[in-house]
Amino acid sequence: MTRDGRRAAAAGATVRPAGLRTRWLLVGLAAVLVALVAGVSLGPVSLPPGSVAAELLNLLPGVHLDSGLTEREVAIITELRLPRVVLGLLVGALLALAGGCYQGVFRNPLADPYLLGVAAGAGLAVTAVITLGAGAGGAITGMPVTIPLAAFVGSLGAVAMTYGLGAAGGRSRSPATLILAGVAVSAFLSAGQTYLLQRHSESIQQVYSWLLGRLATAGWHDVRLVLPYFVLTAVVVLLHRRELDVLSVGDDEAASLGLHPQRSRYLLIAAASLGTAAAVSASGLIGFVGIIVPHTVRLLAGSSYRVILPLSMLFGGAFLALTDVVARTAAAPAEVPIGVVTALLGGPFFVLVLRTARRVLT
Repeated sequence: MTRDGRRAAAAGATVRPAGLRTRWLLVGLAAVLVALVAGVSLGPVSLPPGSVAAELLNLLPGVHLDSGLTEREVAIITELRLPRVVLGLLVGALLALAGGCYQGVFRNPLADPYLLGVAAGAGLAVTAVITLGAGAGGAITGMPVTIPLAAFVGSLGAVAMTYGLGAAGGRSRSPATLILAGVAVSAFLSAGQTYLLQRHSESIQQVYSWLLGRLATAGWHDVRLVLPYFVLTAVVVLLHRRELDVLSVGDDEAASLGLHPQRSRYLLIAAASLGTAAAVSASGLIGFVGIIVPHTVRLLAGSSYRVILPLSMLFGGAFLALTDVVARTAAAPAEVPIGVVTALLGGPFFVLVLRTARRVLT
């Protein structure tokens, strides 16, 4: 065997990951089911978990169980709580999946879905819409799709600016160049948002209520908006998750194994950014999910992205749905912004990550 052949074989042996174990997959599915039942059961009107589970099973074709719930309680489940819980599962899964994907692309376990300016772009766009809407007597912000659409467009616009700035260095641009471009774009857009808030101080409360994140939804409208982007992002990222394991050994080794590093990297970034933009448009800025969940999965289940990405989707959805339960019940009848709850959980976790980063990276 030639030297190049031995090198490629050694690299292939290095990146050959362990498969997804059935035990962890079942644990992830169980976490989603627990979050689903808990999210629907708990609230201002507490409902028996067993009856809730029976009513959820009744939504399946051909299942007819007597849950013992009144028509009013069934309406609370199907029209109010279930859409909110499903939205939480979708948003949490998207943020965790995007965070895990970014961590693989940039080979940094501390990367998060907002790395390329998604948060700053969405924040500036929503701030502009709210302040302009206040000046127009609320006609703009009164439209139900205005703020989500602004957040979505602003998020993708910020990522496009980051791509453009990163491309200014020529074809040899590296992941580090994109990170630096994302920092620069985020700083620029955040400055614009601060300027707007200073000029329109009467809109600060409304802007910050969105920035802190929320899962309040009236029916299934937001779920239908997010679902297509969830499916597209999940399919693209999961189909290419093995490439993240190859990219982890370096671009030269990946190229020797037949992979096109730049093309794979940009495809994965585009898919993860699209999913993040969709999540932000529906829920506002919810931090730490994209760091906490993938990093926890990496520590518990293994470092292969064949394992990290699907499990991050399951545990990310369950984590955000359960966090929303805390946000709804901790200060009832008032509601704590869900971004505050994730920050309270994420702050100590981030300290733990910093303490263990040296061991993980080695």
